[in-house]
Order: sequence, then structure tokens, then C-alpha cells
Amino acid sequence: MDLQNPEIIAKIAAKLKRLRIEKGYTSYENFAMDFDLSRAYYWKVERGRQNLSMDYFLSLLNIHKISLKDFFSNID
Repeated sequence: MDLQNPEIIAKIAAKLKRLRIEKGYTSYENFAMDFDLSRAYYWKVERGRQNLSMDYFLSLLNIHKISLKDFFSNID
């Protein structure tokens, strides 16, 4: 998997957005505030404009209660 590929980054960002919406948050701002995340940083993450640290990414997966394997299962 080429993580410098803009298409892959877009898929990761879109999946994070979909997970947020499935969790019942139509607003990224409310999601970020409820989970003590920077609103501006999270906004950039969902748009594929921010490089994620592994710690931040794992925190997001924990919030969504999804494993790395499940997250990447349909991203190629």
C-alpha cells in the first residue's frame, strides 16, 4: 500500500468521515469537541490534508472501536 498515494489518503479520510457519521455525528466539530480533539486538525484529517501520527490514528480507531485490520480491510 503506497501511503503517499493521494487516492489512498482520500480513502482513509473518507472512511474516517463515514465512521464519524455512522457514530451519529453529522458535525465534525461536535465529534472533535466530544472526544477532546482539535477541531481544525480533525477537519484537515477528514479532508486528507493532514498527516496523521500513529498515536492520533490509533486514538481515532479506539474512539470508533475498530481494529487496524478492520479499518484497512476494504482500502486498497
